[in-house]
Amino acid sequence: MDRVSPSRALRGLLLVTLAGVALGLSPVAPVAAASSLAEFGDPVGESSFTTGVRFSQPVSIHRTLARVELLLTIADADGSTVISQPVPSGTGARILTYLFDPAVDGHLPPNTPLVARWRVIGVDGPDAVELGPEVRVTYSDDRFEWRTEAGALVRVHWYEGSDAFGARALKIGQDAVREVSNLLQVTESDPIDFYIYADQAAFYDALGPGTRENVGGQANAEIRTLFALISPTDIDLPWVGTVIPHELTHLVLDTAADNPYHFPPRWLNEGLAVYLSQGYDASDRGAVEAAAISGALIPLDGLTGEFPTSYERFSLAYAESVSAVEYFIRTHGQDSLVSLIRSYAVGRSDDEAFGAALGIDTSAFGAAWLEDLGAAVPTRYGPQPAPPGPVPSAWLVDMTPSSPPEGTGPTEPTGASPPPGGDAPPSDDGASLALVSLVGALAVLLVLAGLTVRRRRGDHGSPG
Repeated sequence: MDRVSPSRALRGLLLVTLAGVALGLSPVAPVAAASSLAEFGDPVGESSFTTGVRFSQPVSIHRTLARVELLLTIADADGSTVISQPVPSGTGARILTYLFDPAVDGHLPPNTPLVARWRVIGVDGPDAVELGPEVRVTYSDDRFEWRTEAGALVRVHWYEGSDAFGARALKIGQDAVREVSNLLQVTESDPIDFYIYADQAAFYDALGPGTRENVGGQANAEIRTLFALISPTDIDLPWVGTVIPHELTHLVLDTAADNPYHFPPRWLNEGLAVYLSQGYDASDRGAVEAAAISGALIPLDGLTGEFPTSYERFSLAYAESVSAVEYFIRTHGQDSLVSLIRSYAVGRSDDEAFGAALGIDTSAFGAAWLEDLGAAVPTRYGPQPAPPGPVPSAWLVDMTPSSPPEGTGPTEPTGASPPPGGDAPPSDDGASLALVSLVGALAVLLVLAGLTVRRRRGDHGSPG
């Protein structure tokens, strides 16, 4: 057998290595695989109305981990919620799991989309991070066998009733979206899901805890979904032709006024929905007029958020809302109302929006509405602004020097008399004393700072 000298063997190994680099190959293939933190498989998302949404992620861990996180985005949220998870010990194949339980983590209405992905972070520093693939799942109410009828924009889902029932609900919804979109001059393109429940208990389970007992429909703009409680025998009743357009008006209004900063006041939102679905009818008109006479009206600035909880005040809040919208249109015109609502899309406050549309702020509009009703200013209940507190006496001293008459010399400030001997007059002005003290303290600090700088320069051999 031929003997090979060490130098020839090293040259041969070097040539092989250089050839591998030229071809883009690593001379030691296992090193690259081991350098990765983890490798992810295909994630899974499983939804159950009763138990929630379970996320599972197969992963092969190559190096020690410091953190494991689930990045969860719900509906149209601007960012993800970071949920810290237990860190597996060691390396090797694992399955990461997380259960979003609505009973524990917060209620989710059916038809809510969720996007999740896992993130693992190693112990080697901030750059040791691996992101897994996204998994998308929709939290759905799987207690029923839903049937679906889809139109151009609205998709109706129901589980009790005939095909005619679904077709009737779809027509009401389609007509309402078209009419409100034309009024507010917006173009709806994304579909709206409309879920019809036949059972009150199931309906309230879907809407979640805290739902008021008088709610028959609810629109959720974040997921573009309408929920309504309509039994198959009620589909042709007049109130059904009111509740569906009412709730769909909220969704179209959200499209018209959508911005990340501010939304129209509640009275304007609900008032427009009532006005477009049933008008300012005799019942609401009578309630408002009676409250105006008795002094029981709620000011409009008391209806910007949640409405009262008692049935009487709750109903009055809706009646006042449609009354204010009717007064707006009657006095300023429909175009001004559209301009007002559309102006919210650029992030204006209430006063800015009303000022741009009418030239007055919300308080002036509320006062004009009360005057039109012939009502006195309503009594304000609840927390009131605190009375102004005492003002320090030093703040009340007039520090503005008086101007001497023309041709005369300087005069003493008003209320001051020179003491004997020409000494400075004593002063009770706490602010002046504080100012003198502050100036003196600053002077001392400047002197000390100068000495310190000179001493430091001497320590470093700087010229003195």
